[in-house]
This record gives sequence, structure tokens and C-alpha cells, in this order.
Amino acid sequence: MEKIRRDFELPLAIEKWGWRFHHIGIPTTEKRADEKYLSHLKFYTSGFAKSPFGIEWMRFEEDCPLHELVKTVPHVAFEVNDLDKELEENQFKVLAQPNAPSGGVRVAMIEHNGAPVELIEFS
Repeated sequence: MEKIRRDFELPLAIEKWGWRFHHIGIPTTEKRADEKYLSHLKFYTSGFAKSPFGIEWMRFEEDCPLHELVKTVPHVAFEVNDLDKELEENQFKVLAQPNAPSGGVRVAMIEHNGAPVELIEFS
């Protein structure tokens, strides 16, 4: 039987798996002054560097190759120690295979209960 989490308990991702909150990514169509363009992924990010809460805005080009769920539903991101191990052991539904959006960073997008979740590994 699946354990039901009580209000005061941390999510399994933090409590048991040891994942660490990194940011929340929120899709937007609004252009923002501090946007950084990721040309190989065809989207803009903004806000993260100045947010004390890890809020990142994401604005997508029409032909952005990312999964539609990532482009339309906010996602939560967790830092993990070993991205490949987490994907293998937990057998998540993968929306975006591991890739490198920038130097020293590997990410993958998974889906849980209809929402995207980003896993991040730093080298």
C-alpha cells in the first residue's frame, strides 16, 4: 500500500531520495528585461539570478523543441547527485532526455501526475 504523506511531512524526493529544491520554472509569453536566450533550445529564461525563492520565468519560441507540458505547465526543479542513476532507479516517464543547457549542467525533464519536474546535475 502506498504511504499517504501527512501535511507536515516533506516530500519523498527530499526526505528519502535526498533531492534538493533548486527552482520553479514558470512559462510566460511576456518579454522580460533580464532574459537570457538559450539558442539550442529556443527559449528565454529570466528572473532566476535575482530571485531569493528560485523563481525562473521561461518564454518559448514557436519552434521550441521541448515537450508541450514543459512549455505550458510550471515545473519544479531538484538538484540530484547522479542524474542517470535517478532516472534508472525510479523509472519515471521522461519528457526530455538528459541534455546540457549550459556548461557543467545536465538536466532531464520527467512527468509526475500531469506536471513536469526537472532534475539537475552539476559537475
